[in-house]
Amino acid sequence: MTISLKQMRYAIAVATNGHFGRAAEACAVSQPALSQQILTLEASCGTPLFDRLKTGVRLTPFGRDFMVLAREAIKAAETLDDFALGRTGRLDRPLRFGLIPTVAPYLLPRIYPALTQNLPDISFSVSESRTETMLGALYDGRLDLALIATDPPANGPRLVVSPLFDDPFVLATPRDDDADDPVSLAELPPERILLLDEGHCFRDQAISACRLSGDREPHAFAATSLATIVEFVANGQGVTLLPRIALRKEASDPRIAIHALDEPTAGRQLRLVWREATPYAAIFERIAEVIRTASAEA
Repeated sequence: MTISLKQMRYAIAVATNGHFGRAAEACAVSQPALSQQILTLEASCGTPLFDRLKTGVRLTPFGRDFMVLAREAIKAAETLDDFALGRTGRLDRPLRFGLIPTVAPYLLPRIYPALTQNLPDISFSVSESRTETMLGALYDGRLDLALIATDPPANGPRLVVSPLFDDPFVLATPRDDDADDPVSLAELPPERILLLDEGHCFRDQAISACRLSGDREPHAFAATSLATIVEFVANGQGVTLLPRIALRKEASDPRIAIHALDEPTAGRQLRLVWREATPYAAIFERIAEVIRTASAEA
């Protein structure tokens, strides 16, 4: 039995997307071609990897075990490629760069032109995802770099953390709110505070900054993006914290007022992280420096 790296990559794409069509699109192949490779792989294994459902697919028990080993095999193959190429200092594939959703739409327009100008020999494959997902992708080799706003966990592969810059928080309120600068977060009515939904690190940072625990439960409303929250604020439905990098895009609505925070202020530090065991550390450090410079000049 011979299982190819291509078959494993296709199977991982199906498992990740839960759908043959979306997996084919992610792999830039036709669905019939991908489906045929999966059928051939399942024939080699002697058992299905996926249960075919009306709305998509899900892994069989065998498929779940197979994916663990397949991801390790792909990671080992890519590590070997990187090791060989690293001796020449070249990267002959797109650099896979992930950013969290509360950073990507605000920082990318500033840094991407600088990255392509200062690193013309490197192409970038940029994606947006939550911190936990990106750290998992770093660990198993699906990402090279991640821009996050929290400390990575101590367990798992060793990561290099390169601080970029601090991103203070401000308070966004409806324009007609009676709020004087600076605003005390401790005095905000918790029922008025609008937050992102579970899983966003910015939500956790906002809850910590506003001390929303115990008898200070946050507003029941939870949004999937800062843009949605800002629209609710503009319509008088509550208030929210915003990172300073988002103000150019999210605070242009005349119905919104932006307020500085009283001591103790709140904020986050943006940082670039990558696996310690990489031959491209010099390239990644150069990318971090370009981001710092481009952000300071913006």
